[in-house]
Amino acid sequence: MKIPCLLLGIAALLPARAEMDRASLVQLGGSVVQVEVVRAQGGYSLGSGVVVQPGKVITNCHVTHDAAQISVLRGDTRRRARSQLADTEHDLCLLHVAGLESNVARLGSVRDLKPRQPVTALGYTGGIGLQISPGSVVGLHRLDRSAVIQSSNFFNSGASGGGLFDDAGQLVGILTFRLRGGESHYFSAPAEWVRELLDRHDEGSPVAPLPASALAYWQRDAESQPDFLKVALLERQRRWIELEAVTARWSRFDAGDAEAWFTRGVALSQLERWPAARSALERAVALEPDSGSAWYRLGVVCTSMREFDCARDALAKLGRLDAALAEDLKQLIDKAKA
Repeated sequence: MKIPCLLLGIAALLPARAEMDRASLVQLGGSVVQVEVVRAQGGYSLGSGVVVQPGKVITNCHVTHDAAQISVLRGDTRRRARSQLADTEHDLCLLHVAGLESNVARLGSVRDLKPRQPVTALGYTGGIGLQISPGSVVGLHRLDRSAVIQSSNFFNSGASGGGLFDDAGQLVGILTFRLRGGESHYFSAPAEWVRELLDRHDEGSPVAPLPASALAYWQRDAESQPDFLKVALLERQRRWIELEAVTARWSRFDAGDAEAWFTRGVALSQLERWPAARSALERAVALEPDSGSAWYRLGVVCTSMREFDCARDALAKLGRLDAALAEDLKQLIDKAKA
């Protein structure tokens, strides 16, 4: 697991990544704030937020869900949020904070992201300050007119509501939740959902606890979650028969989603149903030709079938996308042919 670099000051970000210079990192850090919640049932909790317009801070609704009072902390300054506009389905709450002086993040777009692309996560953790976590995009999961970003950037609960930035310094996601059991199971809400909230030009309601029934898509029971989360759970638990059943329905329902065909190929290959696995993975790479993971898996399946022309073709495509995976596949093909 990548360990985030603790910031005693924004300048301490500099050694963490070569892709961003000091000025860019300072600018990003200046747009990320701490969110302090006084809970209706007593006590308080902490999260993070990003300033997306003057006086407007985006955070996760699960950070403010039980709030009787919300304050935004920026350095030595504390400002009270007067209202919040909630999109609980997507776990995004827009806080209106009068008098807040801060840098404003530039909104980017998930449409510009690709797997393996470097991204930087910034958020607060408890009382120990702002943290930076370098990482990269692992996957993009289509949902509600955009895509949830899966990345390798470590963050914990205190960083929820913080920002995921590309190397142009654009806010592409809001750090939202993580799944246990893997180093790359960190998920962020896309900037497109933030833009939809801003476009409503609505201050929302005075700060008060949100309804207990208002759960985000990822907080619901497993059967009610999106397919990509059902698949992640089944794959981690190696429940291949159930995974095959879920992906069969998913690929029929959304035949244009490369992820549905890729995960179907994974399940079928684990069940050693090689021709069906190859067919599913060929659909995946046709829909998403830049997916190194899909080309690698297709190469593995073709090798298992001793279809070496197919395997070499996958290797050639993979060589232009991911050198490390290409080397792994080459060794697998050479071993099978020996």
